[in-house]
Amino acid sequence: MDLILHSATIDRLDATTLYRLLRLRSDVFVVEQGDPYPELDGRDLEPSAVHLWLARGDEPVGYLRILDDPDGAARIGRVVVAPSARGAGLAGRLMDAALDRIGARRCVLAAQVQLTGFYGRYGFTVTGPEFLDGHIPHLPMDRPAPS
Repeated sequence: MDLILHSATIDRLDATTLYRLLRLRSDVFVVEQGDPYPELDGRDLEPSAVHLWLARGDEPVGYLRILDDPDGAARIGRVVVAPSARGAGLAGRLMDAALDRIGARRCVLAAQVQLTGFYGRYGFTVTGPEFLDGHIPHLPMDRPAPS
């Protein structure tokens, strides 16, 4: 079955789809990575938050969200791919879709340290020191607005 790219704000997400998206995130970030942190941070409910996901049928296999930061930058976060779908370039497809949607805005993210090279391919550079998000080391990254 082909993968379909979806996008929605919270007011366009039905409860079942939202549950499946949050379950994917929790299964990977909390259970698989063993990081019991408050993955549900309240930002999913912001009216401007955009949820992007790839689904096989009704089942999401990849996801990310785009938030509006107070300084006007777009923030990409919660980039996740289901274990069964890894290695097929899905994170890249999601990043391409997110950056197309963001357009000419500056964009920031907090990358797990081992993924800085992946984000570097999209023009992101490290902008500060390493920090822990839960118990996983992250680095702040920035992609300036395209000229």
